[in-house]
Amino acid sequence: MTFLPQPCEPCEPCDPPGCVVLPLPSEIDFCNASGLLPLITTAVEHRLEGLRLLVLDLSATRFMDSQGVRLIAAVRRRLPDRVLLRVVATPKGVPSRVLELSGLRRDVPVHDHLAEALRTECGTAP
Repeated sequence: MTFLPQPCEPCEPCDPPGCVVLPLPSEIDFCNASGLLPLITTAVEHRLEGLRLLVLDLSATRFMDSQGVRLIAAVRRRLPDRVLLRVVATPKGVPSRVLELSGLRRDVPVHDHLAEALRTECGTAP
């Protein structure tokens, strides 16, 4: 059984201005994906003013099925046009492979490391 984590808390102290990083749980599947969407939406709404980039961090996610793909697609649809979405996924991990097989990688940039995702849009140093 997958437990719903506490809300995806942004890493506020390390987030560059205009960027929000949301770490996602170790598993994203049928049991918790629908509950994650409102948590992500709420976190984004609280920081919407000045927001340019949302990073969904799947670095700690060890399992993800098609529900994770649907979750990321739903987040993308709900974001304002001015807010870019990036995903961080371990290169040889299950989430990275699922994103590749689903074709979502064509629509949402997937980075190997958080620093790379932030550097791409927010101009942070490596």
